[in-house]
Amino acid sequence: MRTNISGESPYEPIVGFSRAVRVGNAVYLAGTGPVGAENEDAEGQTRRIFAFAAEALRKAGASFNDVVRTRMYITHEEDWEAVGRVHGEFFAKIRPAATMVVVAKLLNPAWRIEMEMDAVITDDSENSDPEGGVQWVVPPDWPQTPRPKH
Repeated sequence: MRTNISGESPYEPIVGFSRAVRVGNAVYLAGTGPVGAENEDAEGQTRRIFAFAAEALRKAGASFNDVVRTRMYITHEEDWEAVGRVHGEFFAKIRPAATMVVVAKLLNPAWRIEMEMDAVITDDSENSDPEGGVQWVVPPDWPQTPRPKH
């Protein structure tokens, strides 16, 4: 079954998009800009996007613990560390596959970042513990740090 999640943008029906779409246990969060935070720096804009994302994921029955992929589009190369630090605050333990690219511009010229996220909803026991269902695979020559037992 497909569920469209609105972000309540007046442009959704005009352009024909949803903030997020859930199909089965998969959730796809559309490109999300920092609406209302245009005058903030990259860190502030990224935090604004995470607030929008949290709400959309919640409406879809998901959380950041379910996110498996993120895409970050930044307009200023020097913003990568600020954006990355905020991303790390939310995903340090979850560690989704992530891509960050520098683009020429975004829809609103004041936006320094736009993000997309994909999530896969798992059962509640895994969702309550971000490392509960994670198997860590690293190359054999990397330091092997034992993970705490839960």
